[in-house]
Amino acid sequence: MSETQSTYNYKVVRQFAVMTVIWGIVGMLVGVIIAAQLVWPELNLGFLHFGRLRPLHTNAVIFAFGGCALFATSYYVVQRTCHTRLFSDGLAAFTFWGWQVVIVLAAVTLPLGITSGKEYAELEWPIDILITLVWVSYAVVFFGTIAKRKVSHIYVANWFYGGFILAVALLHVVNSAAMPVTLTKSYSAYAGVQDAMIQWWYGHNAVGFFLTAGFLGMMYYFVPKQAERPIYSYRLSVVHFWALIFTYMWAGPHHLHYTALPDWTQSVGMLFSLILLAPSWGGMINGVMTLSGAWHKLRDDPILKFLITSLSFYGMSTFEGPMMAIKTVNALSHYTDWTVGHVHSGALGWVAMISIGSIYYLIPRLFGKSEMFSVKLITVHFWVATIGVVLYIASMWISGVMQGLMWRAVNADGTLTYSFVESVKASYPFWAIRFLGGVLFLAGMLVMAYNMLKTIAGGRSVDDARVLVPAAHHA
Repeated sequence: MSETQSTYNYKVVRQFAVMTVIWGIVGMLVGVIIAAQLVWPELNLGFLHFGRLRPLHTNAVIFAFGGCALFATSYYVVQRTCHTRLFSDGLAAFTFWGWQVVIVLAAVTLPLGITSGKEYAELEWPIDILITLVWVSYAVVFFGTIAKRKVSHIYVANWFYGGFILAVALLHVVNSAAMPVTLTKSYSAYAGVQDAMIQWWYGHNAVGFFLTAGFLGMMYYFVPKQAERPIYSYRLSVVHFWALIFTYMWAGPHHLHYTALPDWTQSVGMLFSLILLAPSWGGMINGVMTLSGAWHKLRDDPILKFLITSLSFYGMSTFEGPMMAIKTVNALSHYTDWTVGHVHSGALGWVAMISIGSIYYLIPRLFGKSEMFSVKLITVHFWVATIGVVLYIASMWISGVMQGLMWRAVNADGTLTYSFVESVKASYPFWAIRFLGGVLFLAGMLVMAYNMLKTIAGGRSVDDARVLVPAAHHA
């Protein structure tokens, strides 16, 4: 088969893969700093205090680390599974540089207090417009590549990546609608409870699409590749896709129990959150069962350890989420560290671990090596990271339930048993353990960076990997 363009675009994949690791370190470093600020309040210096750094940490980990991982893997996977080069090299380069500019602008504006005040959507309107331009370009590159594919079917990983790209575009445009007042200040187009509802429709779907559907695209490509086994059930993957994306859209109101949101809306949010358990676990089982007949590989393949452990955390987080959405459980868990623990079992256990596993898979292939510089160091990274996550979430569960119980405790005469200050004091030891868990996870990322630099140093840039002949059945 003669082709005019017979090579893949690995340059943009390489750029995003390297930046994933760099931004991962930056984001997690800020996380460790704010964890330290809760243990040692004197570390809250000038404008670099907890209130300013916390949104920076969130944005750096989700959009810089997670975003770069999604760009890198989706560009790689869509080329490999469609047997064709990216739709436009120029637009792909624009998505890389545009996204880095967004991240740098976030790093400048958030510590200065320039923010819209919306969770996961803190960035002000000029940056929002740049995000929109980058995202539309991303969609054009991704779907354009699928349109010119050389094989008839569209592999399931691309369904998840495609669903995530479309949903995030919709969420971003609707939620960020605002009236600009100055270059750094705007007011939301919505008000009151409608604003809260739109915000959490966006906020929970940022979790559902950006942090779940996108990374499930990784799971459906890299787990079968690393295990050298086909996906356990292709039929289940299609059911998983449709059930997940339909149900997630309705789960947002579970963030607004016991607020001014109408009761029926709160109940709809709770119900759909409970239903979500089924497709989420369907996906997890599909990923884990892919190892059927290859379980022995887990013993000596640290990359596979990362990928499969991430699925265990995904299963755990997606059990915990629906449980916390139940109104009576939420009465205990809301506003406590339990929520923070839940977010991080998803962010560190699921998102970071599947990203780390996928990047370890990619780096050697992008730099012309058979494997990473040191497989032993990957194993070290795995254990350090896993212990870090477990310390983090276990401490937050304990302190969260304790806070919930202390805040609700009343004396016989109806007065509160504990002051708020007493609950803060009781949380201290657990915040110290959380800090330690964060330090371990960050240390793991530094090990990864060292391993990556050594791999790159001894390799060469692969720009001309041959496109697979379409007659091949697998990517």
